[in-house]
Amino acid sequence: MLRRRQLQYASGGFIADSQTTFVINGSQQQFYVRDSSLGGWSNAVWNQVFSGVANAPTQSYPNPTYTTLATTPISREKPFLYLDAKGNYNVFVPAVQKNSSGVIWANGTAPGTSKSIENFFIANPNTSVAEINLALLFGKSLILTPGVYKLNQSINVLYPNTVVLGLGFATLVPQTGKPAITVTDVDGVQIAGLILDAGPVNSPTLIQLGSTRLRSLDNRFGINLFRNHSANPSSLSDIFIRIGGATAGSATTSIEVNSNDVLLDDIWAWRADHGAGVGWTLNTADHGLVVNGDRVTALGLAVEHYQKEQVLWNGNAGENIFYQSELPYDPPSQTAWMDGSANGYPSYVVSKGVTSHQAYGLGIYSFFDLGVNIVEDNAMTVPNAAGVSVNDIGTVFLNGSGSITHVINDTGGSVSSANGGTVSPVITYP
Repeated sequence: MLRRRQLQYASGGFIADSQTTFVINGSQQQFYVRDSSLGGWSNAVWNQVFSGVANAPTQSYPNPTYTTLATTPISREKPFLYLDAKGNYNVFVPAVQKNSSGVIWANGTAPGTSKSIENFFIANPNTSVAEINLALLFGKSLILTPGVYKLNQSINVLYPNTVVLGLGFATLVPQTGKPAITVTDVDGVQIAGLILDAGPVNSPTLIQLGSTRLRSLDNRFGINLFRNHSANPSSLSDIFIRIGGATAGSATTSIEVNSNDVLLDDIWAWRADHGAGVGWTLNTADHGLVVNGDRVTALGLAVEHYQKEQVLWNGNAGENIFYQSELPYDPPSQTAWMDGSANGYPSYVVSKGVTSHQAYGLGIYSFFDLGVNIVEDNAMTVPNAAGVSVNDIGTVFLNGSGSITHVINDTGGSVSSANGGTVSPVITYP
């Protein structure tokens, strides 16, 4: 008989490359499971998404709110530290999977390669950024042991196939207004297992992949000048961003992708609604994610409380499976939160001029908690193009004041205190 596991008292979660018994999804409002095997699942709440999962619930959105895809289009598990049979430390680097389903270790050995610990520079919070960057310049990968790293300059990743692995969720806090990490436009970089806190001087970005210069040329000439990395994409895995909350700080954009073929896997970008340094003019942050590259894939993306577009997607052929977003709680007035003539900023924006984009399983929620009647006209906007489609998107009024008028592009019903806690769904757009 299968044992039951109950997940309760949280707003959401993420499971990957796992084999479980029967799961009762308790009170969790949204959840994403990919490339796993379940003994069963119950309790849909508002937004539950499965891709490449054996024994997942069948597609039934919005009643119940299950979104199910047979495979995951592209995925890569994060690197991990292990001891080999001789007692030597190594880092296993899993291979990229295409159209995957089930656990990657089902046949006993996961596909991928091992790197000797000799290939890594091992840092601690007392290590200077200059030492780290010198090691990266000489071709080392990087392990960041647990602790808080106060950075006086950016960690610069220069070469293909570099691994940056955080242990115990090493935490990076820029101190001088520079990004915490920059990555050149190269193949196969993997960054995993990190928390990034915004610092006391506003950073333009916290993680920047690729060149802002090439992006400006892209804007000027209307062509994508980034390199093709489809054979060996770079990836961010288990990356958590905080703008305020733990420490006072601000950053204009949390993650900026100026590179093609990037994989984002289990990303939570959070502008704090509680904790240290929290306020509309204190922990300022425009965007959680800006995507300028083509063929970028996001799996398990959560972006919350930013002050403009939570996600701004400018690249073509993007794909997003699972999105969770709460709008900012704290606009002090409608005037303070206007996107031109529109009331409020949409949470998820695919920019005009984009001709192809796919998205599945999106939940966008409001809780305007200052007692002010704040309105958002649309939770999501996309161009009306033949290659753009959005599936299973819903809005919910959590609590507080105000409303969301439409789900996407003036389509879908309003949510407010009149129907609080109820999903307003759009199954397919257009």
